Amino acid sequence: MSLSNFIEPGKTIGIIGGGQLGRMLAFSAKKMGYIVGVFDPEEHCSAAQVADWQMKAAFDDEEALMAFAMKSDVVTYATEKIDAEWIDRLKQTVPVPQGSELLAITQDRILEKAHLELHNLNVAPYVSIISLEDLKESVSSIGYPCVLKALYGRANQKEKIVLQDERDIQKCAGLLRTGTCVLESWIPIERELSVMTVRNENGETGIFPVSENIYRGHQLHMSITPARIDEEVRAEVERIGHIIAEQTEGAGVIGVEIFMTSSGTLYVNEIHSFPHESGYDTIEACSFSEFDVHIRAICGWPLPTLKESAKSVMVNVLSEHMEAVKTQIRIKPDWHFHFYGKKEAKKNEAVGHITILTDQREKTIDAIYDTDIWE
Repeated sequence: MSLSNFIEPGKTIGIIGGGQLGRMLAFSAKKMGYIVGVFDPEEHCSAAQVADWQMKAAFDDEEALMAFAMKSDVVTYATEKIDAEWIDRLKQTVPVPQGSELLAITQDRILEKAHLELHNLNVAPYVSIISLEDLKESVSSIGYPCVLKALYGRANQKEKIVLQDERDIQKCAGLLRTGTCVLESWIPIERELSVMTVRNENGETGIFPVSENIYRGHQLHMSITPARIDEEVRAEVERIGHIIAEQTEGAGVIGVEIFMTSSGTLYVNEIHSFPHESGYDTIEACSFSEFDVHIRAICGWPLPTLKESAKSVMVNVLSEHMEAVKTQIRIKPDWHFHFYGKKEAKKNEAVGHITILTDQREKTIDAIYDTDIWE
Protein backbone atom coordinates (compact mmCIF):
# COMPACT_ATOMS: atom_id res chain seq x y z
CA MET A 1 0.00 0.00 0.00
CA SER A 2 1.28 3.46 -0.92
CA LEU A 3 1.84 5.80 2.00
CA SER A 4 2.36 8.89 -0.17
CA ASN A 5 -0.94 10.31 1.07
CA PHE A 6 -0.42 9.22 4.69
CA ILE A 7 -1.20 11.90 7.29
CA GLU A 8 0.45 10.75 10.51
CA PRO A 9 -0.95 11.31 14.03
CA GLY A 10 0.11 14.66 15.43
CA LYS A 11 -0.76 16.49 12.20
CA THR A 12 -3.74 18.86 11.92
CA ILE A 13 -7.09 17.91 10.40
CA GLY A 14 -9.23 20.89 9.41
CA ILE A 15 -12.99 20.19 9.51
CA ILE A 16 -15.31 22.52 7.58
CA GLY A 17 -18.73 22.44 9.25
CA GLY A 18 -19.16 22.74 12.99
CA GLY A 19 -22.39 20.80 13.53
CA GLN A 20 -22.82 17.40 15.14
CA LEU A 21 -21.24 15.55 12.21
CA GLY A 22 -18.14 17.70 12.56
CA ARG A 23 -18.22 17.10 16.33
CA MET A 24 -18.20 13.32 15.92
CA LEU A 25 -15.45 13.50 13.29
CA ALA A 26 -13.45 15.59 15.77
CA PHE A 27 -13.93 12.95 18.50
CA SER A 28 -12.62 10.26 16.15
CA ALA A 29 -9.68 12.39 15.00
CA LYS A 30 -8.68 13.24 18.58
CA LYS A 31 -8.85 9.57 19.54
CA MET A 32 -6.44 8.83 16.69
CA GLY A 33 -3.97 11.45 17.86
CA TYR A 34 -4.68 14.37 15.52
CA ILE A 35 -4.91 18.08 16.20
CA VAL A 36 -8.34 19.35 15.07
CA GLY A 37 -9.38 22.76 13.74
CA VAL A 38 -12.98 23.65 12.89
CA PHE A 39 -14.26 26.20 10.38
CA ASP A 40 -17.78 27.48 11.05
CA PRO A 41 -19.54 30.86 11.29
CA GLU A 42 -21.04 30.00 14.69
CA GLU A 43 -18.74 30.64 17.62
CA HIS A 44 -18.41 27.74 20.09
CA CYS A 45 -20.37 25.52 17.69
CA SER A 46 -20.90 21.85 18.46
CA ALA A 47 -17.66 20.65 16.82
CA ALA A 48 -15.55 23.53 18.15
CA GLN A 49 -16.31 22.44 21.72
CA VAL A 50 -14.18 19.32 21.23
CA ALA A 51 -11.62 20.71 18.75
CA ASP A 52 -8.25 22.34 19.48
CA TRP A 53 -9.14 25.58 17.72
CA GLN A 54 -11.84 27.23 15.62
CA MET A 55 -11.82 29.71 12.74
CA LYS A 56 -15.08 31.67 12.84
CA ALA A 57 -16.05 32.91 9.35
CA ALA A 58 -18.66 32.55 6.63
CA PHE A 59 -18.41 29.51 4.34
CA ASP A 60 -17.69 31.80 1.36
CA ASP A 61 -15.01 33.93 3.06
CA GLU A 62 -12.08 33.30 0.72
CA GLU A 63 -9.41 34.90 2.90
CA ALA A 64 -10.50 32.94 5.99
CA LEU A 65 -10.77 29.66 4.05
CA MET A 66 -7.25 30.07 2.69
CA ALA A 67 -5.93 30.88 6.16
CA PHE A 68 -7.69 27.76 7.46
CA ALA A 69 -6.07 25.68 4.71
CA MET A 70 -2.63 27.04 5.65
CA LYS A 71 -3.12 25.93 9.27
CA SER A 72 -4.19 22.38 8.28
CA ASP A 73 -2.31 19.35 6.98
CA VAL A 74 -5.50 17.86 5.51
CA VAL A 75 -9.04 19.25 5.19
CA THR A 76 -12.42 17.52 5.24
CA TYR A 77 -15.96 18.87 5.13
CA ALA A 78 -19.16 17.79 6.89
CA THR A 79 -21.63 20.30 5.48
CA GLU A 80 -23.31 21.11 2.17
CA LYS A 81 -23.11 24.81 2.94
CA ILE A 82 -19.70 25.12 1.29
CA ASP A 83 -19.73 25.31 -2.51
CA ALA A 84 -17.75 22.76 -4.47
CA GLU A 85 -15.78 25.55 -6.18
CA TRP A 86 -14.28 26.56 -2.81
CA ILE A 87 -13.11 22.98 -2.26
CA ASP A 88 -11.35 23.16 -5.66
CA ARG A 89 -9.55 26.31 -4.55
CA LEU A 90 -8.55 24.81 -1.20
CA LYS A 91 -7.10 21.75 -2.96
CA GLN A 92 -4.43 24.00 -4.48
CA THR A 93 -3.12 24.70 -0.95
CA VAL A 94 -3.88 21.60 1.14
CA PRO A 95 -5.01 18.01 0.47
CA VAL A 96 -8.82 17.66 0.49
CA PRO A 97 -9.15 13.91 -0.16
CA GLN A 98 -12.97 14.01 -0.43
CA GLY A 99 -12.55 16.19 -3.50
CA SER A 100 -15.27 18.38 -4.98
CA GLU A 101 -16.83 16.12 -7.62
CA LEU A 102 -19.40 14.32 -5.48
CA LEU A 103 -20.19 17.49 -3.51
CA ALA A 104 -20.96 19.35 -6.76
CA ILE A 105 -23.14 16.46 -7.93
CA THR A 106 -25.11 16.28 -4.69
CA GLN A 107 -25.66 20.06 -4.62
CA ASP A 108 -27.63 19.88 -7.90
CA ARG A 109 -30.55 17.42 -8.02
CA ILE A 110 -30.46 17.13 -11.82
CA LEU A 111 -26.72 16.40 -11.85
CA GLU A 112 -27.23 13.87 -9.07
CA LYS A 113 -29.93 12.00 -10.99
CA ALA A 114 -27.91 12.07 -14.20
CA HIS A 115 -24.90 10.69 -12.32
CA LEU A 116 -26.96 7.83 -10.92
CA GLU A 117 -28.54 7.04 -14.31
CA LEU A 118 -25.06 7.03 -15.90
CA HIS A 119 -24.23 4.09 -13.65
CA ASN A 120 -27.54 2.32 -14.38
CA LEU A 121 -29.03 3.03 -10.96
CA ASN A 122 -32.78 3.45 -10.61
CA VAL A 123 -34.18 6.94 -9.82
CA ALA A 124 -37.74 8.27 -9.75
CA PRO A 125 -38.92 9.65 -13.13
CA TYR A 126 -38.19 13.38 -13.18
CA VAL A 127 -38.14 16.53 -15.31
CA SER A 128 -36.56 19.97 -14.92
CA ILE A 129 -39.06 22.81 -14.30
CA ILE A 130 -38.47 26.55 -14.71
CA SER A 131 -42.01 28.01 -14.77
CA LEU A 132 -45.65 27.29 -13.89
CA GLU A 133 -46.31 26.68 -17.60
CA ASP A 134 -43.54 24.07 -17.60
CA LEU A 135 -45.11 22.50 -14.56
CA LYS A 136 -48.57 22.31 -16.10
CA GLU A 137 -47.18 20.62 -19.21
CA SER A 138 -44.91 18.20 -17.35
CA VAL A 139 -47.43 16.98 -14.79
CA SER A 140 -49.30 15.16 -17.54
CA SER A 141 -46.27 12.95 -18.26
CA ILE A 142 -45.11 12.56 -14.62
CA GLY A 143 -48.64 12.05 -13.23
CA TYR A 144 -50.18 12.69 -9.81
CA PRO A 145 -49.15 12.53 -7.06
CA CYS A 146 -45.74 14.09 -7.68
CA VAL A 147 -43.31 16.31 -5.81
CA LEU A 148 -41.63 19.57 -6.81
CA LYS A 149 -38.20 20.11 -5.23
CA ALA A 150 -35.74 23.00 -5.29
CA LEU A 151 -32.79 22.18 -7.53
CA TYR A 152 -30.22 23.56 -5.10
CA GLY A 153 -29.93 24.06 -1.36
CA ARG A 154 -30.82 20.53 -0.29
CA ALA A 155 -29.72 21.40 3.25
CA ASN A 156 -33.18 22.98 3.57
CA GLN A 157 -35.30 19.86 3.27
CA LYS A 158 -38.51 21.91 3.47
CA GLU A 159 -38.04 23.19 -0.07
CA LYS A 160 -40.46 20.72 -1.63
CA ILE A 161 -44.18 20.67 -2.45
CA VAL A 162 -46.32 17.56 -2.95
CA LEU A 163 -48.91 17.89 -5.72
CA GLN A 164 -52.01 15.70 -5.35
CA ASP A 165 -53.98 17.24 -8.24
CA GLU A 166 -54.04 20.30 -10.53
CA ARG A 167 -55.30 22.53 -7.70
CA ASP A 168 -51.82 22.27 -6.14
CA ILE A 169 -50.02 23.73 -9.18
CA GLN A 170 -50.57 27.33 -8.10
CA LYS A 171 -49.01 26.58 -4.69
CA CYS A 172 -45.70 26.07 -6.51
CA ALA A 173 -45.36 29.66 -7.76
CA GLY A 174 -43.29 30.80 -4.77
CA LEU A 175 -40.85 27.88 -4.97
CA LEU A 176 -40.40 28.38 -8.72
CA ARG A 177 -39.53 32.05 -8.15
CA THR A 178 -36.41 30.85 -6.28
CA GLY A 179 -35.06 29.23 -9.47
CA THR A 180 -35.10 25.99 -11.44
CA CYS A 181 -36.81 23.04 -9.75
CA VAL A 182 -37.15 19.33 -10.42
CA LEU A 183 -40.48 17.51 -10.62
CA GLU A 184 -40.39 13.86 -9.52
CA SER A 185 -42.91 11.04 -9.59
CA TRP A 186 -44.21 10.12 -6.17
CA ILE A 187 -42.77 6.75 -5.14
CA PRO A 188 -45.12 4.64 -2.95
CA ILE A 189 -42.58 3.89 -0.23
CA GLU A 190 -42.77 0.84 2.01
CA ARG A 191 -39.31 1.36 3.53
CA GLU A 192 -36.74 4.16 3.50
CA LEU A 193 -33.27 2.64 3.58
CA SER A 194 -29.73 3.95 3.76
CA VAL A 195 -26.26 2.51 3.54
CA MET A 196 -22.92 4.11 4.46
CA THR A 197 -19.97 3.25 2.24
CA VAL A 198 -16.34 4.29 2.46
CA ARG A 199 -13.50 4.57 -0.05
CA ASN A 200 -9.87 5.55 0.41
CA GLU A 201 -7.50 7.05 -2.15
CA ASN A 202 -6.12 3.61 -3.03
CA GLY A 203 -9.57 2.58 -4.19
CA GLU A 204 -10.30 0.26 -1.27
CA THR A 205 -13.98 0.28 -0.31
CA GLY A 206 -16.05 -0.87 2.64
CA ILE A 207 -19.72 -0.97 3.51
CA PHE A 208 -21.75 -0.72 6.73
CA PRO A 209 -24.96 -2.61 7.58
CA VAL A 210 -28.09 -1.34 5.81
CA SER A 211 -30.34 0.86 7.97
CA GLU A 212 -34.10 1.31 7.88
CA ASN A 213 -35.10 4.91 8.54
CA ILE A 214 -38.31 6.49 9.79
CA TYR A 215 -38.81 10.19 9.08
CA ARG A 216 -41.15 12.74 10.62
CA GLY A 217 -41.68 16.04 8.83
CA HIS A 218 -38.53 15.71 6.67
CA GLN A 219 -36.38 14.92 9.74
CA LEU A 220 -34.84 11.58 10.59
CA HIS A 221 -36.69 10.24 13.62
CA MET A 222 -35.39 6.68 14.01
CA SER A 223 -32.91 4.27 12.41
CA ILE A 224 -33.23 0.50 12.80
CA THR A 225 -30.09 -1.47 11.93
CA PRO A 226 -29.85 -3.88 10.25
CA ALA A 227 -32.94 -3.02 8.22
CA ARG A 228 -35.95 -5.35 8.37
CA ILE A 229 -35.67 -6.45 4.74
CA ASP A 230 -35.16 -9.65 2.74
CA GLU A 231 -31.60 -10.79 2.04
CA GLU A 232 -32.18 -10.26 -1.67
CA VAL A 233 -33.04 -6.59 -1.08
CA ARG A 234 -30.12 -6.17 1.32
CA ALA A 235 -27.70 -7.54 -1.27
CA GLU A 236 -29.04 -5.12 -3.89
CA VAL A 237 -28.73 -2.12 -1.53
CA GLU A 238 -25.13 -3.14 -0.80
CA ARG A 239 -24.45 -3.49 -4.54
CA ILE A 240 -25.76 0.04 -5.10
CA GLY A 241 -23.57 1.33 -2.28
CA HIS A 242 -20.48 -0.34 -3.73
CA ILE A 243 -21.15 1.04 -7.22
CA ILE A 244 -21.47 4.61 -5.92
CA ALA A 245 -18.30 4.28 -3.83
CA GLU A 246 -16.32 2.73 -6.67
CA GLN A 247 -17.39 5.43 -9.15
CA THR A 248 -16.26 8.24 -6.83
CA GLU A 249 -12.82 9.78 -7.14
CA GLY A 250 -12.60 11.09 -3.58
CA ALA A 251 -11.91 9.42 -0.25
CA GLY A 252 -14.19 9.25 2.77
CA VAL A 253 -17.64 8.09 3.80
CA ILE A 254 -20.60 8.41 1.41
CA GLY A 255 -24.22 8.08 2.54
CA VAL A 256 -26.81 6.67 0.12
CA GLU A 257 -30.56 7.02 0.75
CA ILE A 258 -32.87 4.58 -1.04
CA PHE A 259 -36.65 4.17 -1.35
CA MET A 260 -38.11 0.64 -1.40
CA THR A 261 -41.60 -0.10 -2.74
CA SER A 262 -43.85 -2.96 -1.59
CA SER A 263 -42.64 -5.04 -4.55
CA GLY A 264 -39.00 -4.60 -3.47
CA THR A 265 -38.14 -2.15 -6.26
CA LEU A 266 -35.37 0.24 -5.17
CA TYR A 267 -34.95 3.90 -6.14
CA VAL A 268 -31.89 5.90 -5.12
CA ASN A 269 -33.18 9.11 -3.56
CA GLU A 270 -30.09 11.03 -2.43
CA ILE A 271 -26.34 10.77 -1.99
CA HIS A 272 -24.36 12.49 0.77
CA SER A 273 -20.67 13.19 0.24
CA PHE A 274 -19.80 12.81 3.94
CA PRO A 275 -21.05 10.83 6.98
CA HIS A 276 -24.81 10.83 7.56
CA GLU A 277 -27.01 10.81 10.65
CA SER A 278 -28.50 7.42 9.78
CA GLY A 279 -25.04 6.01 10.51
CA TYR A 280 -24.83 7.29 14.09
CA ASP A 281 -25.49 3.79 15.40
CA THR A 282 -22.12 2.66 14.00
CA ILE A 283 -20.43 4.35 16.99
CA GLU A 284 -21.67 1.55 19.27
CA ALA A 285 -23.00 -1.12 16.92
CA CYS A 286 -20.03 -1.69 14.57
CA SER A 287 -16.37 -2.61 14.89
CA PHE A 288 -15.50 0.89 13.63
CA SER A 289 -17.79 3.92 13.37
CA GLU A 290 -18.47 5.81 10.13
CA PHE A 291 -16.53 8.70 11.69
CA ASP A 292 -13.50 6.53 12.49
CA VAL A 293 -13.27 5.18 8.94
CA HIS A 294 -13.82 8.61 7.39
CA ILE A 295 -10.79 9.93 9.28
CA ARG A 296 -8.80 6.82 8.31
CA ALA A 297 -9.77 7.25 4.65
CA ILE A 298 -8.82 10.93 4.39
CA CYS A 299 -5.55 10.33 6.26
CA GLY A 300 -4.39 7.52 3.98
CA TRP A 301 -4.82 4.68 6.47
CA PRO A 302 -5.82 1.21 5.18
CA LEU A 303 -9.50 0.50 5.65
CA PRO A 304 -10.48 -1.99 8.37
CA THR A 305 -12.94 -4.86 8.00
CA LEU A 306 -16.35 -3.46 8.95
CA LYS A 307 -18.35 -5.82 11.13
CA GLU A 308 -21.72 -5.45 12.81
CA SER A 309 -21.21 -6.07 16.52
CA ALA A 310 -24.84 -5.59 17.60
CA LYS A 311 -28.34 -4.88 16.31
CA SER A 312 -29.52 -1.39 17.23
CA VAL A 313 -32.25 1.23 17.28
CA MET A 314 -31.24 4.90 17.14
CA VAL A 315 -33.69 7.71 17.91
CA ASN A 316 -33.02 11.41 17.38
CA VAL A 317 -33.48 13.90 20.21
CA LEU A 318 -34.93 17.28 19.21
CA SER A 319 -34.78 20.41 21.36
CA GLU A 320 -38.35 19.91 22.62
CA HIS A 321 -37.48 16.37 23.83
CA MET A 322 -34.46 17.37 25.87
CA GLU A 323 -35.96 17.83 29.33
CA ALA A 324 -37.90 14.57 29.17
CA VAL A 325 -34.84 12.72 27.87
CA LYS A 326 -32.84 13.86 30.93
CA THR A 327 -35.25 11.81 33.06
CA GLN A 328 -34.52 8.72 30.96
CA ILE A 329 -30.81 9.02 31.73
CA ARG A 330 -31.61 8.06 35.33
CA ILE A 331 -33.74 5.02 34.48
CA LYS A 332 -32.22 3.62 31.25
CA PRO A 333 -28.67 2.56 32.17
CA ASP A 334 -28.20 0.55 28.96
CA TRP A 335 -29.11 3.36 26.56
CA HIS A 336 -26.24 5.25 24.90
CA PHE A 337 -26.94 8.99 25.16
CA HIS A 338 -25.20 11.52 22.89
CA PHE A 339 -25.68 15.28 23.20
CA TYR A 340 -24.27 17.93 20.88
CA GLY A 341 -23.67 20.83 23.28
CA LYS A 342 -26.21 23.13 21.64
CA LYS A 343 -27.11 25.79 24.17
CA GLU A 344 -29.67 27.79 22.18
CA ALA A 345 -31.34 25.23 19.93
CA LYS A 346 -34.38 26.16 17.84
CA LYS A 347 -37.62 24.19 17.92
CA ASN A 348 -37.30 20.91 15.96
CA GLU A 349 -33.51 21.16 15.96
CA ALA A 350 -31.57 17.96 16.65
CA VAL A 351 -29.68 18.30 19.94
CA GLY A 352 -28.69 14.67 20.47
CA HIS A 353 -29.45 11.04 19.77
CA ILE A 354 -29.83 7.78 21.68
CA THR A 355 -28.58 4.41 20.48
CA ILE A 356 -29.94 1.21 22.02
CA LEU A 357 -28.19 -2.11 21.37
CA THR A 358 -30.82 -4.83 21.30
CA ASP A 359 -31.73 -8.25 19.93
CA GLN A 360 -35.41 -7.46 20.56
CA ARG A 361 -35.91 -4.44 18.38
CA GLU A 362 -39.71 -4.46 18.37
CA LYS A 363 -39.73 -4.41 22.18
CA THR A 364 -37.13 -1.66 22.14
CA ILE A 365 -39.21 0.46 19.77
CA ASP A 366 -42.21 -0.07 22.06
CA ALA A 367 -40.07 1.00 25.03
CA ILE A 368 -39.06 4.19 23.21
CA TYR A 369 -42.69 5.10 22.56
CA ASP A 370 -43.74 4.07 26.07
CA THR A 371 -41.73 7.04 27.35
CA ASP A 372 -44.27 9.32 25.56
CA ILE A 373 -41.38 11.62 24.62
CA TRP A 374 -41.66 11.06 20.87
CA GLU A 375 -45.48 10.86 20.61
